[in-house]
Amino acid sequence: MPRAIFVHEWALAEGVISTILTVAKKKDAKEITEAEIKIGCLQQIDENIFTTAFRELVKHTPLEKTKIKLKNEEAYFKCRTCELEWNLTNTTNALGREESEAIHFIPELAHTFIRCPRCGSPDFAVTRGRGIWVEHIKILK
Repeated sequence: MPRAIFVHEWALAEGVISTILTVAKKKDAKEITEAEIKIGCLQQIDENIFTTAFRELVKHTPLEKTKIKLKNEEAYFKCRTCELEWNLTNTTNALGREESEAIHFIPELAHTFIRCPRCGSPDFAVTRGRGIWVEHIKILK
């Protein structure tokens, strides 16, 4: 696996950590006990690498003992030409390793590699399952 993929997950973990710390500060939290993180499947994040990065980056911070829960959100698309709705699972079998890796780094490239299964159009909207975000945190005041 290319080293750049590892760096990508680490950068995403840094962003999530920053978000959690910002919210915790605004809420005057003494401790953050749990964080639920949603991962859009279009992002194709390696959860093991992300978790390792998170754990390493939070050492000696208020998040060191925080339990993290990762939850996936399936990616869904809607064709702007024929209005078909479909999901990434139906598409990934047709994608090669290089295409999947390109989408991993730049999700906007999905339009280059994915086509509507009905009409073949590359003009579709990503309606769900893109990006990574903090869904919920539990704090102690």
